[in-house]
Amino acid sequence: MTQGLDQIFVTLKHWAVVHSPAAVQPAVSVLISVVSLLIVFPTLFAVTTILERKGLARIQNRYGPNRVGPFGWLQPLADAVKSLTKEDIVPRTADKLVHFAAPVLLVVTVFMEYAVLPVGRNMVMADMDSGVLFFFAVGAAAEMSVFMAGWSSRNKYSLLGAMRAVAQMISYEAPLVLSSVAVAMAAGSLSTVTIVEKQAGYSGFWPHWYVLTPWGMAGFVLFMIAATAETNRSPFDLPEGESEIIAGYFTEYSGFKFALFFLGEYLGMFAISGMGITLFLGGWAAPFSFLMWIPSWMWFFGKLLTLIAVFIWVRGTLPRLRMDQLMNFAWKFMLPMTLMVIFSAGLWKFLPSGVLRWLICAAPIVLLYVVLGRVLQSERKIEDRVYRYAE
Repeated sequence: MTQGLDQIFVTLKHWAVVHSPAAVQPAVSVLISVVSLLIVFPTLFAVTTILERKGLARIQNRYGPNRVGPFGWLQPLADAVKSLTKEDIVPRTADKLVHFAAPVLLVVTVFMEYAVLPVGRNMVMADMDSGVLFFFAVGAAAEMSVFMAGWSSRNKYSLLGAMRAVAQMISYEAPLVLSSVAVAMAAGSLSTVTIVEKQAGYSGFWPHWYVLTPWGMAGFVLFMIAATAETNRSPFDLPEGESEIIAGYFTEYSGFKFALFFLGEYLGMFAISGMGITLFLGGWAAPFSFLMWIPSWMWFFGKLLTLIAVFIWVRGTLPRLRMDQLMNFAWKFMLPMTLMVIFSAGLWKFLPSGVLRWLICAAPIVLLYVVLGRVLQSERKIEDRVYRYAE
């Protein structure tokens, strides 16, 4: 019974493919996988928007959406109707083709990232030997779509927001990818399916997740910080800082095209969270051996909702950074730390199991963290604020 529930979607897909004409079976298989992605994750986007509004309202001691539907739960439907019916305004001097293509490119590339994410046992759209490499290569196209949006709008605020976004995304892509290299070294593969399978075992009831190693714990924290910056989430939301540059690269977007940017941002957050789950949190594997009776896809989405809750919590808690703080943090702290994580993962590979192994691998990471903290703190020039009045 448990096995049947775990593989219910795989079984249903197999039944639909087998009962199709032989000539179209490959096309039916791909169509079912694509339609599933197009239904599940946009639905999760709608649910997340209402959860985020209510969560931020609770943090800020105010009411969230409470008018449309019971307790405001139909608010995403009202937002969708508004986006579909709102007038699409394009600046007269804008490059109309590029202006239109930018949000479409963003959403298409983000959906392509889901192809290599195993959302359950035997539930992956494309099992590639280089799945991790494919994920980051496709995700890099998001930078192009952001620049296209800012450049084509013929608006100084849009262009400034696009340049901020490109600088930020390129800067934080380095620690994001390097933290993944440590996992590829430990697993001996770039396949997302293989990486999850390597973490699916147990020692007694304790899982073999990489996050439970010293290098994996540090790598996971660095990965999620970089993921927050990559998806332009607070406190790294400088590209769309409304108090400074109106709305950044999508200032000149309205109607459905603005909704596509909004959708792409959240889908990107889901995708990169899914990759973090795959690399460090065991993917679809249960946290303890005695919980393996729960379907694997439930564990994946349970972990995904947990990370989404953390994103919401951080957004409602931390203030926005300055641009110089953002770039300094990436190159002076994140990059050295991820290089040390790779070094620690190499040590872990060749040391015998035991407490000493854990301590030896944790020591260089902790030492570098302390040194960087002291050095960067000493570089800060804090002066007394002087108030001057106009004469």
